[in-house]
Amino acid sequence: MAIPGGSAFSYARDIAEGFQTVTERSFKGLTKPEMDQLAFEIDRALRDIRAEQPATDDLPMIQARNRKIQRLNGAMVMMRSYRAKVRI
Repeated sequence: MAIPGGSAFSYARDIAEGFQTVTERSFKGLTKPEMDQLAFEIDRALRDIRAEQPATDDLPMIQARNRKIQRLNGAMVMMRSYRAKVRI
């Protein structure tokens, strides 16, 4: 099964924006190389988001940034949990 969204980069971006929700079932059809690529893209997206520093008085932008970080961190934790469970 291919990565939803066409590529690992677009899937990571969709997770960050909240367009895709991630569960353990999301990883069931992915192969080990696809999961490795997705983990790499999620890490890259996290670095990019953390590099963007909104103004300290711009609360909505700070909240949006934190939500993106939270979604991506949750996806990484879920992926690590799934990989440990399945031993991939």
